[in-house]
Amino acid sequence: MKRPEPQRGVLEIEPYVGGRASAAPGTRIFKLSANETPLGPSPRAKEAFAAAADSLHLYPDGGALGLREAIAARYGLNADRIVCGAGSDELLHLLAQAYLGEGDEAITTEHGFLVYPIVTKAAGATCVTVKETALHADVDAILDAVTPKTKIVFLANPNNPTGSYLPADEVRRLQQGLRPDILLILDAAYSEYVSRNDYEAGIELVATSENVVMTRTFSKIYGLAALRLGWMYAPAPIVDVVNRIRGPFNVSIPAIEAGIAAMADTDHVEAARQHNDRWLGWLSEEISKLGYETVPSVGNFFLIRFPKEQGKTAKDADAFLMKRGLILRQMTSYGLPDCLRLSVGSEEANRLVVKALAEFAGVKAAV
Repeated sequence: MKRPEPQRGVLEIEPYVGGRASAAPGTRIFKLSANETPLGPSPRAKEAFAAAADSLHLYPDGGALGLREAIAARYGLNADRIVCGAGSDELLHLLAQAYLGEGDEAITTEHGFLVYPIVTKAAGATCVTVKETALHADVDAILDAVTPKTKIVFLANPNNPTGSYLPADEVRRLQQGLRPDILLILDAAYSEYVSRNDYEAGIELVATSENVVMTRTFSKIYGLAALRLGWMYAPAPIVDVVNRIRGPFNVSIPAIEAGIAAMADTDHVEAARQHNDRWLGWLSEEISKLGYETVPSVGNFFLIRFPKEQGKTAKDADAFLMKRGLILRQMTSYGLPDCLRLSVGSEEANRLVVKALAEFAGVKAAV
């Protein structure tokens, strides 16, 4: 019997599976699997969200002008070169839809964000995965992988789940090494957490080139993951193309209003950054003392590597932690089966996870 068939490549897509959010019934949950901010959203953003209830019968501004102007004011950008989306994921889909097709190729790195191959295959194109060097994107390897079919290069900077980043001069070397008709997409979802002098999220490169797009999100340091809100900064011709295929009311009024308020509350963002600076280092150091390898990270998360010995593996540790309500992220789908990714949580959660890992390792933790 005949039936409708999807476009070529769709059935090759591995569905995205997010971090778990639940454990055994009756267990108190500490969700440390999705890189969410433990401080939650700004109180001002919550107030703006609540106030938007009176507007639920109205369509939002189709261009999210107020939010674009707030973003532009915060970063000194041209609001006309900003596009807002239902999370940066939507913008990645739109860019792939606009610039990829059957016979084209998109490049991503070995342990890059799993959405990149999804949007690539959904557009009918082929995803080319390039090996990393010591869990870092390798510019030379990316450039060596370019073919006449290459149309997009995806680069998460910082990268999730490895927590590594490329310095600004390396990102510029990558852009300069690409043909001008290849779109370089810089996914800077975790940029607000980075405090390295040689890091640049992508604003300057977008401003000085015609083939670079930077995507950002409100889901991480701004604490608005539930609202699905992101934005991109791009050259005017790319903005025009994306707006031609973007849904006219893709961002809701509550999301727009909460986003404007969150962007304005710089004190809350700074508090979230300081919390992360304190506990990221503490967690890494304390877990290293237990005998586990921790991977340096500039984000709000890091990888913990476990032995392959039965009873001591990452899978065993995950099951052990789950019974105690501590939910971390398994990394098998990212090609890192011996690792768990730990998001920085509240002080209570951070101390509990170190104590639990010490118990799992059979050592005493000084927490």
